[in-house]
Amino acid sequence: MAEDRVAERERVFQQYKQDVKERGKPFYPYAMFHDTVMSLVVVVVIIGLAVIWKWTTPGAHTGFDPHGGTGNPDQAGWLGKLYDEPADPGTISFVPRPDWYFYFLFYLLRIFKWPDSVILGTVGLPTIALLLLIALPFIDLRSERRPLRRPVAVVGAILVVLAMGILTYRGATARESLGTENLTHVTEWAQKQGFAGNKEAVAGAKLFAVVGCLNCHTYLGTGSHNLGAPELTAEGAKNKGIAFQIAHLKCPSCVNPGSPMPPFASQGPKNLKALATFLEASKGPK
Repeated sequence: MAEDRVAERERVFQQYKQDVKERGKPFYPYAMFHDTVMSLVVVVVIIGLAVIWKWTTPGAHTGFDPHGGTGNPDQAGWLGKLYDEPADPGTISFVPRPDWYFYFLFYLLRIFKWPDSVILGTVGLPTIALLLLIALPFIDLRSERRPLRRPVAVVGAILVVLAMGILTYRGATARESLGTENLTHVTEWAQKQGFAGNKEAVAGAKLFAVVGCLNCHTYLGTGSHNLGAPELTAEGAKNKGIAFQIAHLKCPSCVNPGSPMPPFASQGPKNLKALATFLEASKGPK
């Protein structure tokens, strides 16, 4: 039986080669030429759109920009604004979201919770699906291609499309609460550090949990080390003072030349004072 299948495949392959020789065209140079032309067309279109986007934006070619760049971000050209307002690293309202084609994977993070099963959902299942897709031509060796005579393949394809579609839709419409995971640690921080009765320090701890400080700093085992950022669990034990902390938060590179930490001046005086109070109250676990 296996020998018959091999013989049939060889016969079909030889017939294919004969058909190509008699009626077809070789890949080189015909198909390669077509691909090259289409690639050139795509590049030209992209360059053309970029030029239109740039030169139809008011002030883009004259250098006018109240924010110090090129172009006027308050006016749009034919293809929209050249860019929006500068990014605010101290924002507490922005929820980062992936591009639409990653929404299905984005929603899997809501199904597979950190840290127990997130690797299975974000790496395991997509990798298994990709391996099955790669292996499919080696598993299904039949020459039959009519959908009605391949119920397993058709049902499998429909289920995959439905699953991807549903997950993409749910990911696109999901509502996120920024900083929820980190906010759960605030009560524990206040108890261990002994500032539970200091309302301003608690408010500062909540801000600290959501404005992105834990992306680079660690605090009582929470967060991560990036760009050489120090551990802040016992920051208050250094007795730098509220004024120093506020000045440092406003302009880190002004206080410590060369500091890669972004400024948080946009938080405003009230929030800066709360953050400074929290840092000064953090003198290490009691």
